[in-house]
Amino acid sequence: MLDIPGRRGFLRVGAASLIGLTTADWFRLKGQAAAAAPRAKSVIQLWMAGGPTQTDTWDPKPNAGEDFTGPLRRTLPTNVNGIAISELLPLAAKQADKYTIIRSMTHGDNGHETAAYIMQTGSKPTAELVYPAMGAVVALKAALKNGEKSVLPPYITLTNPLGRFSEAGFLGNGSKTFAPGGDPNNPNFRVQGLVPPRGMTEQRINERRGLLKSVDALAAQADKQEVYREMDEFQQKAYGLILGDARKAFDLSEEKDAVRDRYGRNQFGQSCLLARRLVEAGVPFITINDGGWDTHKDNFEAMRKKLPIQDQAISALLEDLAQRGLLPETVVTWYGEFGRTPRVANEAPWFGGRHHWANAFSAVVAGGGFKGGQVIGSTDARGETIRDRPVYPWDLSASIYKLLGIDPHGRLPHPQGCVAYVSPLAGGNVQSGGLLTEIM
Repeated sequence: MLDIPGRRGFLRVGAASLIGLTTADWFRLKGQAAAAAPRAKSVIQLWMAGGPTQTDTWDPKPNAGEDFTGPLRRTLPTNVNGIAISELLPLAAKQADKYTIIRSMTHGDNGHETAAYIMQTGSKPTAELVYPAMGAVVALKAALKNGEKSVLPPYITLTNPLGRFSEAGFLGNGSKTFAPGGDPNNPNFRVQGLVPPRGMTEQRINERRGLLKSVDALAAQADKQEVYREMDEFQQKAYGLILGDARKAFDLSEEKDAVRDRYGRNQFGQSCLLARRLVEAGVPFITINDGGWDTHKDNFEAMRKKLPIQDQAISALLEDLAQRGLLPETVVTWYGEFGRTPRVANEAPWFGGRHHWANAFSAVVAGGGFKGGQVIGSTDARGETIRDRPVYPWDLSASIYKLLGIDPHGRLPHPQGCVAYVSPLAGGNVQSGGLLTEIM
């Protein structure tokens, strides 16, 4: 039975119409949101900005020769027979039964901006439409399905925006991600808008609230009472962000030291821990933006620094989610905009770097209905070309949407009324290897 929106629902319809969502769209999208039974409730997207090297992480080629392996020749067996990964990921090797490695990701675009757009939106760039990121789509659908129940933003990026493109796309600024900034590993970490500034006591905030209510009361005429009652509700939500339960979700001091140590006392590790807390608080989409993967120079020095941090945090996150019973309903992904060249650039000025490589690269998926302990696709002996089962960005994004109960063939609202689908698979004009959920 269709969930008919009440008075507040129709107020949201009015607001949504500003971006082209008509009342008819509202009913249709509500029906789409309720049509599929979701297996997943949230997504934690581990975004490796710059493009991570696949052959030094999830698709090692130990027999390819030094021109391809560089100094990282060793591999490690995992707790799943037949799957080996980088020697710098020993903790993740013990968790391989919880994740699937996709070794055949491809889209062929070696530009940072366009490749980031492709991987984040699951769509090709076109002159007609600027698509929103998956996080913005998931947030929109969650709001349509559940209403405005949570005071936490539905799409959060830890801790700085991606910067390569507009995450909101044609959905507009109202669908942009909330990025608190700062470093969760810093004991003085404060989330702007969620944690009161230093020196701002709860008493002072309440005094300001009282002053604001007095001013509003003067303006609230009889014919505007309904509107102002709604505004008061929004104001209460804003204050709830500062003083209420939402603030607690960002407060890592509530975690035991042993848990914080398990994730790693660094920005990426503590961001992963914070993401787990946000999942517990009901946030549907969290991106962790980890930079430093554009390793044109000194790739191997960078890997020796970054991969132990990744290894500790990823293994802790998967183990923690599993122990808390959250992994079956939480999709976890790991990838960047593309991979790196399998052949090492040893010449000056690169001195052991790897360049952009979008022909064949790796991604990792876990939880939320994705089965663990598998490898999808493969590359040749050097990792340069896909040998079997290519996976395109829209295959991956549509699979995630399906697990969340979002119809990949459904429509999205567009401010000019253009036809815009959740996934380009709906248009049938892209290559596809099929949904991952159908082969796992």
